[in-house]
Amino acid sequence: MTKIKSTLQRFRRSPAFAGFILFVVAFILNAALQGPSAFFTVRTFNTLFAKNVPFILVTIGQALLLMSGTMDISCGVQVALVNVVVIMSGQRMGLPFLVCCLLGIVAAMLASVVCWVCCSIFRLPALLASYALTFAIKGINVMIMDVPQGKVEKVFYKAYDSQIFGFIPVSALALVLVLLIWLYVKRTKFGSHIYAVGANPRNAFAAGISPSGVQLKAFLLKGLFTGIAGVCITLMIASGNPLQAEDYGIRSLSACILGGLGFGGWGSVACGVFGAGFYVLIQNSVYYFFSLLVKLIPGFAVSSYWQNFVTDIIIFLGLLMTIVTAKGQREALKQGIVRQFKREPYKAEAKEGNGGEGK
Repeated sequence: MTKIKSTLQRFRRSPAFAGFILFVVAFILNAALQGPSAFFTVRTFNTLFAKNVPFILVTIGQALLLMSGTMDISCGVQVALVNVVVIMSGQRMGLPFLVCCLLGIVAAMLASVVCWVCCSIFRLPALLASYALTFAIKGINVMIMDVPQGKVEKVFYKAYDSQIFGFIPVSALALVLVLLIWLYVKRTKFGSHIYAVGANPRNAFAAGISPSGVQLKAFLLKGLFTGIAGVCITLMIASGNPLQAEDYGIRSLSACILGGLGFGGWGSVACGVFGAGFYVLIQNSVYYFFSLLVKLIPGFAVSSYWQNFVTDIIIFLGLLMTIVTAKGQREALKQGIVRQFKREPYKAEAKEGNGGEGK
């Protein structure tokens, strides 16, 4: 019992706690508006995962970059890049679908490396570099596929939209795979170095860590997750579209902040997952809220503009909440990291002092 209590207390102090609260509130609100009998069904959860797993995966990738002290808002068009590469490599070269998916993932990783070169090697501001890269990748997408076209074999997109054992969405397996990859990576040296570089690159370099090398690994991992997201969205729409998912870049950034993740050495992947979950569920909640008003009020009608407006207001308030909540935690973390880097020199000085007194 004491162990469970201490675990809960640690979670309350973690960066992901604010995002978790927002996610739970959105989940309850969504269930109440849609109706428990309609919400808690296999079909509803399957639809939620199938349509939103690509966005959640992109948000996880964005979270890794933010923790390492950088960002990439071109990850949205990179999802579209994967989509067009998968479709056109099969359509023009006749390659098997699984090989096409592998090529699409490689394309996303190459695009991520280009962004890393701009940000970490040429020292361009990450926001401006990735914004410019958005238009470059969009142009490449249109060159590869000038108009929406192509198709995916029925066996593949039907499998993506199905369930294992009749209740586990197949689309959720992509999310599980990505989380397992991160859990493994988190236990490696890279998992700890990413926080050190994000918090203070100079101190990390002084400690023998290569900031550019760590950020390269973060970009490659983000590219892998973005590639998997692109494959998922290809299976979801069962065709190709060179101009889709562009807003994933900004949306993933806001979702990370909603989840309690800060820029540079602060937060965790859980922040991205909870933030993306809140983002998705609050959009659904607003849609069902206005749908309920249409049923209750005769002659009432509302455009999608007002739905988006209300959604953005709620997301803005959520951003304010997480920023205010995480401010004190962030300062405590920074002080802890500084003490961690100063600990060894302090011990060395203490030993010298003791030696002097002995003499």
